Amino acid sequence: MKVLIVGGTGFIGSHVTRRLLDAGHDVLNFHRGLQHLDLPKPMLLEILGDRKDLESFRRDFEQFGPEVVVDMIPMTENDARSLMTTFTGIAKRLVVISSADVYRNYELLRGLVSAEPCPGSITESSPLREHLFPYRAQARDSSDVFYNYEKILVERVVTSSPALPATVLRLPCVYGPGDSKHRLLPYLKRMDDQRPAILLEKGQVLWRWTRGYVENVAAAICWGLGDQSAVSRIYNVGEPYGLSEKAWIQSIGDSAGWTGKIIGLEPAGLPKAMRSGLAWEHQLETDTSLIRSQSSFSEPVPYREGLNRTIAWERENPPIKVNPQDFDYEMEDRVLALLAL
Repeated sequence: MKVLIVGGTGFIGSHVTRRLLDAGHDVLNFHRGLQHLDLPKPMLLEILGDRKDLESFRRDFEQFGPEVVVDMIPMTENDARSLMTTFTGIAKRLVVISSADVYRNYELLRGLVSAEPCPGSITESSPLREHLFPYRAQARDSSDVFYNYEKILVERVVTSSPALPATVLRLPCVYGPGDSKHRLLPYLKRMDDQRPAILLEKGQVLWRWTRGYVENVAAAICWGLGDQSAVSRIYNVGEPYGLSEKAWIQSIGDSAGWTGKIIGLEPAGLPKAMRSGLAWEHQLETDTSLIRSQSSFSEPVPYREGLNRTIAWERENPPIKVNPQDFDYEMEDRVLALLAL
């Protein structure tokens, strides 16, 4: 199969690219050239360009003739529209990467609106956010990509055309080797620094969030482009259960050899840098049973193995800069000393 990937050299996209090549597919990677994969050149075709100029490369894409286009990085409504304009009449279908931040629970968690917590995990038919542009308040200005970031609008556009049907995959919190956000760092660093306890906001202790190991998420994306049953459908992707934050920390600790305590406190009792302002009663646990019910779908890496690989990578690749306020052990020790009283 001929597959064109928009943004196939990043954290998740690189694993998708490798997996497709290993399976014998012809792959064309469209990217900016900021990251390169260590692969023999004959194995991977590349076109360097900016996502904003996607339509200007239509003739090049036409020459390749992709059957499926995988868009790893559609952030805005304009991204989605240019995707449809560029590949309608060229490709047979799309696989588009979305996010669990489309769900209403996300804006409830952030306190953007108020409502009673919904019982159970989030399914593909659960309510979406009522308010668009969730990160606009954090954007530097209107030129910042997060000013117009909106996966809800991306989904609306790519699912609107029968001429170019799309499979939409709503991803969870993705972790693994190569994670530029170092999602394990806040806990793993404390464990490796032999901290006696990890402090959390009280509500966060039992808060649940669905996660996914990067290679397993890549396997889900590759399944979506190869299985015809996925055409014109939306799937939650991620592990079978959304672990509570306490269980997640304990799981990391078991692999890291840490035996300290996990302590939940009211926000006022924590250092200011550790107060999130989030409404932890609203869960981000997504129900991934739909994709797991597909007989052709499987995850290649067991949970514990994926976590161990991530921990090893984090230890070998610490971030160049760490904000000292994020690891103010002196302040944490004061809190622990008060608890001992």
